Parts: sequence; structure tokens; C-alpha cells
Amino acid sequence: MAFGAAFLLTGVITSSGGAEKAPGGCVPTAGDAEGPFYKPGASVRASTGSGLSVRGKVLGAPDCRPLPGVRVEWWQANSAGEYDDAHRGTRAASAGGEYAFTTDVPGKYPFRPRHIHFKASAPGFAPLTTQLYLRGGETSVTFDLVLLPSKPPSR
Repeated sequence: MAFGAAFLLTGVITSSGGAEKAPGGCVPTAGDAEGPFYKPGASVRASTGSGLSVRGKVLGAPDCRPLPGVRVEWWQANSAGEYDDAHRGTRAASAGGEYAFTTDVPGKYPFRPRHIHFKASAPGFAPLTTQLYLRGGETSVTFDLVLLPSKPPSR
């Protein structure tokens, strides 16, 4: 299976900004490998480079409600395919659950497609670690993150 096809099974990437919905609610974003290069405590910033604009919404399953204040972290390889602190950042989602940042197009390194790692955490929701796989040539992408409640709703 091609990496692009695999990505479609693990995340929500849209051009309209909305999450794909299943009957009765949102499709939770599937987790993906954190990888060996995550470092906690990335600086709060709106940019880790230029050339690629990333935006999205953080939503709560099952009802697709926006989650304000969610901590969204990202990290990626630089243009040489090496991870560095200059390509790590943190943002808090807005009152409407939106986040946005600009960055360099991630570099490619052996056996991996270009990608950006994400970690999202919010009280009452299970932490999510996932990856955005780029198809190539993008200057702007929308990547919505749908979190699962940490405890199933009571009946």
C-alpha cells in the first residue's frame, strides 16, 4: 500500500476544513508513532519556518464539538532530513478549536515520506499522537484532530 493511501486511513486531511463524519459523530483521528525524536516542552510559537501553512480544528468525539485551549505540539525534520529544536512548536487552540502555524516543508530521510508529527492533549480527552503525511507540492494543508473522551460517557 502506498504511503498516501495509508495516510488516508490514519488521519483527517481536508481542503474544506471540516472533519469527515461518520453517522452520529466524528471519526476519531487514529494514533500514529511518536517516533524517537519527540522532546517535551517545545516553545509556544506560530512559526517554525516558511513555505507551508498548516491549520485545522481540534474536535471532540463523538459530537464534533470544537475543543478550545487544546495544546497542539508539532515536530518535524528540517530540510536536510534532521530533527532540530527550530522545527518544534506548541500552540493552544482558539475558542473555536482552531490552530494554525507556518513551517518549512519537512525534509525527507531514508525510508520515510515527508511528515509532521502531532501531539494534542486536553483535560477529559485521551492524548493523541499522530502524523500528517504530505503528498508533495503542498503550500497549505488542513489537518483536523479529533480526540476521544478519556472515559466513555455514562449511560
